[in-house]
Amino acid sequence: MLEKIDHIGIAVRNLEEATKFYESMGAKPYHYEEVESQKVKVAFVKVGESNIELLEPTSPESPIAKYLEKKGEGIHHIAYSVANVSAALQKLKDDGASLINQEPMDGAHGKKVAFVHPKSVNGVLTELCMDGDCGCHH
Repeated sequence: MLEKIDHIGIAVRNLEEATKFYESMGAKPYHYEEVESQKVKVAFVKVGESNIELLEPTSPESPIAKYLEKKGEGIHHIAYSVANVSAALQKLKDDGASLINQEPMDGAHGKKVAFVHPKSVNGVLTELCMDGDCGCHH
């Protein structure tokens, strides 16, 4: 079911500051977006076949703001592309996994996404995502 690593999410306090490292290494962000459902601003940087998603909170209520308070900046989640998020969630549910999202929701790039609790994936917050109708191909 896991097709590839779609992106690695990194929690940052300041998106503009965080992109400087990538730009200095020749990997300029190619997409910026505000994801209101998650209360974050994101920047995507292409590295090979994968992406780095830098996440800056837009509200103290953002899951990223809470993560930064507890753990500071760093890797927040890993996202895998799947052909069908609903089917992957059902398989995980059947296998007894702890899901954060029971149903897919809208994520960045118009993708359908859902999160699996870290306790079911060796301590790693895991996102499953599939292309929506955004027409974007990276």
